[in-house]
Amino acid sequence: MRSVGAGLSEQSAQPEYRIEDLAHHSGATVRTIRAYQDRGLLPRPERRGRSNVYGDAHLARLRQIADLLDRGYTLASIKELLEAWDTGRGLGGVLGLVAEVHGPWTDEEADRISRAELDARFGGTPDEEAIREAVELGVLERLPDREAEEYLVPSPQELTVAAELYAAGVPLAAITGHLRELRDQVEHIASRFLEFTTEHVFARYLEHRPPTDADAAEAATMVRRLRPLAQQTVDAELARAMQLLATRHLQIHLSPDAPQVKDDQPRAVALPAGTIRAVQSLVGAEGVEAFIAAATEREVGKRTLDALAAKHHKTGEIG
Repeated sequence: MRSVGAGLSEQSAQPEYRIEDLAHHSGATVRTIRAYQDRGLLPRPERRGRSNVYGDAHLARLRQIADLLDRGYTLASIKELLEAWDTGRGLGGVLGLVAEVHGPWTDEEADRISRAELDARFGGTPDEEAIREAVELGVLERLPDREAEEYLVPSPQELTVAAELYAAGVPLAAITGHLRELRDQVEHIASRFLEFTTEHVFARYLEHRPPTDADAAEAATMVRRLRPLAQQTVDAELARAMQLLATRHLQIHLSPDAPQVKDDQPRAVALPAGTIRAVQSLVGAEGVEAFIAAATEREVGKRTLDALAAKHHKTGEIG
């Protein structure tokens, strides 16, 4: 049996593959291909004598599965999509919707930076712990197989903000800690926006599982229309809040008779209503305050232990 690289089948004039050839061209392993067949994700090959024969349809299906897995879909949800396609329902709209949602949500373009440039922007002294934190947070991505150490910067704007804060005197550990906190809050906002738009806009397009080709295509169009709204709303509200709170903050600090907040004085902290409801469902209304206080103390303790361990590790490397 010859692979596509060796020739074409005389009967069908279509490329034919042995399973090893199919694995080579698709990037999947032989074991994975057989597992997909067992789960019904991949059609069975044609049996010809003692050999199994695969064609371009199998190769295309494997590439579709790999693409959907890369976009975060489970094998179960992929099977639903492919079964709908196999029964005659279009998949073009669904794949278009997947591509629209998975595509970039910003016009910002990634950049590259060398390790020497990175060190120069942050004081000129190499800091391996700061690099590790930045990679863990996705602010930097290591570029392999480079003679000189180089990084991909998904958001040059975010790196510039960090560099400006550092130049203003903010320690790198404080910057990464603030980014982690900010990311949690922004993800909460994004989650609420998605819940809101799904309930009032997208529910009608997604009532079938998987959605019809036409509904998926309309939903993709709606994603393109609504994509900038979340950022525009957050930008406007952040500007409003910064003006309000920064003015108030400055007034407090400039006031000669401003009361000093003692370290042991309780402070009110605003938490999202969803967080309060989630805690209440776990421990009841009477236990919310104690639960949040205990969770906060545990997190502070964990971060303190992590910082001490990292410091000890760094000291050990220097020694």
